[in-house]
Amino acid sequence: MLDYMRVARRLNLPELLEQKSFFLFGPRAVGKSTLIEQQLTDRATVIDLLDSATFQRITNDYSELEAVVENSAHTIFVIDEIQKLPQLLNDVHRLIERQRVHFLLTGSSTRKLQRSGVNLLAGRAWQAQLFPLTKHEIPQFKLGRYLHYGGMPAVHFSARPEEELRAYVSTYMQNEIQQEGLVRKLPSFSRFLRVMALSNCEVLNCSEIGNDCQVAPSTVTEYVRILEDTLLGSLLPPCTASRQRKATRTAKFYFFDTGVARTLADIERIERNSNLYGKSFEHFIFMELQAYLSYTRQHHQLTFWRTRHGYEVDFVVGKELAVEVKASDTVTRRDLKGLRAFAQEGLCKKFYLVSQDRLDKKYDSFFALHWKTFLQRLWRNELLTPAPETIL
Repeated sequence: MLDYMRVARRLNLPELLEQKSFFLFGPRAVGKSTLIEQQLTDRATVIDLLDSATFQRITNDYSELEAVVENSAHTIFVIDEIQKLPQLLNDVHRLIERQRVHFLLTGSSTRKLQRSGVNLLAGRAWQAQLFPLTKHEIPQFKLGRYLHYGGMPAVHFSARPEEELRAYVSTYMQNEIQQEGLVRKLPSFSRFLRVMALSNCEVLNCSEIGNDCQVAPSTVTEYVRILEDTLLGSLLPPCTASRQRKATRTAKFYFFDTGVARTLADIERIERNSNLYGKSFEHFIFMELQAYLSYTRQHHQLTFWRTRHGYEVDFVVGKELAVEVKASDTVTRRDLKGLRAFAQEGLCKKFYLVSQDRLDKKYDSFFALHWKTFLQRLWRNELLTPAPETIL
């Protein structure tokens, strides 16, 4: 298998840090440490809070950080897993102000930072996020493997990806949930994870999910917040600006990785013509759009559109793009129903039907593109034009 340590990522840390200090968030195992090693070796001083000796030394005396900064030849400092010691942000803030240095502050959970009331640097640090590997970051990309095993580097390039995924889920339950004491009843949360994974890519219904995993809807809401805070998934908000049709106001939920979602759902295989395959393919396109918008520093909101009468568009990117996803090998004008209805609302400029049909077509003002063509044009900035100051 390919050595994932050598995979070139789309996120460029040196260019980010030329302008500002940054928080870099991302779930465990998406490659934050590897990226830092690749791009910042010999450019930065790294302080790893997962190292017990380093953690203990700084905990005993926070002035250790200032001593490191003052005695280093670097102007970039990385603090890995900052959520382990959020109080350290007060010293980071002071050093940014007094010393002409930039910090990269990484974390795999925002929960402690958000809830501890600590100094989040008051605009002196921006935020970036690292996601699983995108299509263009994987040499000899195979869609079936990605839908099944996802894009975490150590999983995707493993000779035993199924074992890696099961170990990842077990580690999440032990390290993020049990050790941190995020839930009172672990069996209930385990049931919730499976039900949520089976509901991946769907509109969130807390009452139904609560019934299925035997907890109250309010508990489901709290559990979903835990998934967001630990970066295991995210809510996709609805586009509610419809003028002619009443749109739903409930968000959809997506796990951060296709392989993790399948593993949590305890599904062994994704059959090509199944409904699960269609959902997984939609999930893949979501992951690509999410990573593209984040890595190119574009601030178009990613939403979806669905009406009470069944019209739907899978993804809406600001006022620029509407994207409907079909896993079909053949698409026709009939598959444009949702896009045509959304076009009548006058809320978007461009309309794309993304599928596995290898013949790219144009129906009036609607484009039907093979998924490879769509992603190639997306990452070449042919569908969305970045602002002049955008970091690539």
